[in-house]
Amino acid sequence: MATTDPHTGPHLTMAVLCEKVLHEQDGVISAIRIIDQLTQTATGPDAPEQMTPFLVNNLTMLITIKSDQARGRHGIRVRPEAPGGVQLPALEQAITIQSGPTGVNLIMPLILPIDREGAYWFDVFLTGPAPQPNRLLTRVPLEIIYSPQRPPAPQ
Repeated sequence: MATTDPHTGPHLTMAVLCEKVLHEQDGVISAIRIIDQLTQTATGPDAPEQMTPFLVNNLTMLITIKSDQARGRHGIRVRPEAPGGVQLPALEQAITIQSGPTGVNLIMPLILPIDREGAYWFDVFLTGPAPQPNRLLTRVPLEIIYSPQRPPAPQ
């Protein structure tokens, strides 16, 4: 039976957005270029005042979990939230937590449609079989900034 007592585990060790994750043969992982802000630019005299929607497809979420006393099958759900509280489709991954001081490393490539500036939040939940509730482990932010770059007007 899966356990989800917040005092006995499992515990979140890390949840970050990065450009890529290296998973070496010896089991060591490295998060490369940790990102919490992206700037979208438009250049030229006709650069729009408002940001044009775009797709972010070069982000990876790295989530590491340590078992402590927890065992069994669980899930990790990542629920993105756009500025203004608009919830985007969630990503889910099943995990099995083994006994001992072990852990689970989840490497989740993300594809995120961006249609406005502001803070996008990624809620990370631990899920389990009913009747266990979902447990919010953390929230990870990604700030989107739009920067139109127009040349100065000729004098």
